[in-house]
Amino acid sequence: MESLFGRKVRNLVELKEITENTMKLGQRGQRYIIVKEVELDYNDFHSFANDFFKDQPWITGVAGGVNENWEILCIRVVNKDTDDKVLVNSEGYDYPRYTAIENN
Repeated sequence: MESLFGRKVRNLVELKEITENTMKLGQRGQRYIIVKEVELDYNDFHSFANDFFKDQPWITGVAGGVNENWEILCIRVVNKDTDDKVLVNSEGYDYPRYTAIENN
């Protein structure tokens, strides 16, 4: 699986814009692997998606860096009401330092 990761993106709206513009340029995504999945209800997902710079209690040191196959280690954050998905690579921080949209 591949996805386009953005560094220090403010929120989901900005991530969608960056992703769309990058795809228009023909850039390919980076390979990734899910190491943890977090399901949030609509309100919690909305709060998360509006401020990617906010520390999150469910982010741990597990999601960050790459494995031996150069796949990005990330957390899949799922809006359980809409099935929207955001990938998070925290790189050891408590906030989503790198984010990507996961398409179905």
